[in-house]
Amino acid sequence: MIRSELLQALARENPGMRAEEIEKVVTTFFDEIAQRLARGGRVELRGFGAFSTREREGRRGRNPRTGETVEVPGKRVPYFKPGKEMRARLNSD
Repeated sequence: MIRSELLQALARENPGMRAEEIEKVVTTFFDEIAQRLARGGRVELRGFGAFSTREREGRRGRNPRTGETVEVPGKRVPYFKPGKEMRARLNSD
């Protein structure tokens, strides 16, 4: 699902809301998650999962165009761990 499909699904489920209101809700939702992760926090949505960040250490990489070795600095990357209910829904037959 892409963002526009999400907006359409929310509009179908909430016919009393204007498109601008739905867009604002979705934008706020994702912005809040991103801001919390940027501050090193964690976002947990019960029944869905938890978003957090993980540290990646610096390493030596290779420029694929030139073959030259380059240093890749360490960084934080987003991580998602599905919740128990989500795993159960994905694996129910």
